[in-house]
Amino acid sequence: MSITAERKQALIKEYATKAGDTGSPEVQVAILSERISNLTEHFKTHAKDNHSRRGLLKLVSQRRSLLDYVKRQDVGRYKTLIERLGIRR
Repeated sequence: MSITAERKQALIKEYATKAGDTGSPEVQVAILSERISNLTEHFKTHAKDNHSRRGLLKLVSQRRSLLDYVKRQDVGRYKTLIERLGIRR
């Protein structure tokens, strides 16, 4: 359900705004989106796993908060981010 270190580094490299960037909202949202998609796949085979479902809802809420922050700061960055990630909003 969690992402591998190699995949996480690839996401950081892809969404980083500058060299050495690991904490920008874009990187955080990309990592959260990857974890959310992994959990969504998990629930296709484990429908009754309600403990993990609670974690999924927390991840979705955290991603929503970060996206709201980016939208407040710069609408252009927000639009390009959701377009790159394929998030419908």
